[in-house]
Amino acid sequence: MATCPPYPTQPSGSGPARVGGRPPHAHWWQRRRVRYGALAALLALSGLVILALVRRQTGTEGFLVGLGLAVLPVPLLVAAFRWLDRVDPGPWRNMVFAFAWGACAAALIAIVANSFATKWIATATADPASADTLGATVIAPIVEESAKAAAVLLVFLFRRRDFTSIVDGVVIAGVTATGFAFTENILYLGTAFGADQMAGGRGIASVTAATFFVRVVMSPFAHPLFTVLTGIGFGIAATLTGERRRLRRLLLPPAGLLLAMGMHAFWNGSSTFGEFGFFAVYGAFMVPAFGLLTWLVVWTRQRELRAVREELPAYAAAGWLTPAEPFALGSMRARRLARDYAGHHLGKPAARTVAQYEAYATSLAFLRRRARLGRAGADFAVRERELLHEMWRRREVAQPALDHAARMTAPPVRVVAPPWPVYGVYGQSQRYAHGAYGAYGAYGQPNGPGMHAPGPYSPGMHAPGPPGAGSPATQHGTGAPGPAAPCPAYDPYNPYRTQP
Repeated sequence: MATCPPYPTQPSGSGPARVGGRPPHAHWWQRRRVRYGALAALLALSGLVILALVRRQTGTEGFLVGLGLAVLPVPLLVAAFRWLDRVDPGPWRNMVFAFAWGACAAALIAIVANSFATKWIATATADPASADTLGATVIAPIVEESAKAAAVLLVFLFRRRDFTSIVDGVVIAGVTATGFAFTENILYLGTAFGADQMAGGRGIASVTAATFFVRVVMSPFAHPLFTVLTGIGFGIAATLTGERRRLRRLLLPPAGLLLAMGMHAFWNGSSTFGEFGFFAVYGAFMVPAFGLLTWLVVWTRQRELRAVREELPAYAAAGWLTPAEPFALGSMRARRLARDYAGHHLGKPAARTVAQYEAYATSLAFLRRRARLGRAGADFAVRERELLHEMWRRREVAQPALDHAARMTAPPVRVVAPPWPVYGVYGQSQRYAHGAYGAYGAYGQPNGPGMHAPGPYSPGMHAPGPPGAGSPATQHGTGAPGPAAPCPAYDPYNPYRTQP
């Protein structure tokens, strides 16, 4: 089997020119801390301005009431999007940025632009009622969806390594819209509370209760539903590479944005469709659209798990993974069991190590799938080695836990009993450790000498072997050729405790 060095090397002729063996001095505005600091300052300033604007319009008491009511759906929505992202979780900082952008920058842009445009139309037409209707059905969808789409665009451009699938686009767009809806709900609920204070409204018949029911109970998913269409456009574009697909990559994000604007405009205009227009649009359009998009995202999530199970056996055959790992990494239940098991025996740091190993393995599977479909970038080999390097550093903690999880969650497999006594669940004889089925008979992966399970290779692709598996690589940090790590015999109830 062809192998290559397991750790990335700097390609010749790439990277910045060096003078005297040192990289050239970067300008102060090119430093990562400076850019992050500027972005954080921009979002903080936007947050202070939007806070002052909302408080001036609702009053202090109305602001506090609106804040307390508007925050209720936020944890549920964020948890739902985080659950969708569990297969290949993105960094938390991307979600924090998306929420902050929606709640601060996008909300500020929307308030200022909507107010200015509505006042300009009212002055130009001398018809304030028509200006309000036009602002709600035309101006607001264009401004708000564009402001929210800016966050998706920024992550797509500057965090491209974390943005590789439709689910990534859905998560970033949904969290951005959740932040935007949070600020907008504070404004609407605080204003409604102020109106009740002036009119003496109380209880269920109050404007505050009606606003809370419509915006928080009935349609907390409205803004995320609109912006998710933009995220899907960016997500599909992220999966396309090559010159032939260049036009589609450029057109898909604007197409998703236009769909989001159209759905948003239709929703805002439902109040003009008659007395029951809002409920008709809600029942006949919004709920089915929400169900369809939810099914699509969940189906995409299951497709990602299937890709993990299909692509990782190539690395198991090359010796990077144990034969049971592709099954365990392709099951959310097995992954959770592996984290819990490592945490129970070795503590919380071990559970975090297993979670990191799972994330790197998932990224590796997606990378190989894109390469097999001809969609990998020029840095495929370097990225592959980076991921394998990170997995190799964590293998001693993660692999036993994943093997245990695979044994606990694998479906029963029918085996043919040999003429001698057989013990164990997976057809492995305790008397003959490497019988007809090998150490992992349940997965159909013979483990005898010189036998390897076939991997889904495509022309020109191979799975690099681990250090010591026939490669010229050296063990990381040792400087000498490293032998393949032996597989110790271990207690089936605690693989971290080796047997004498």
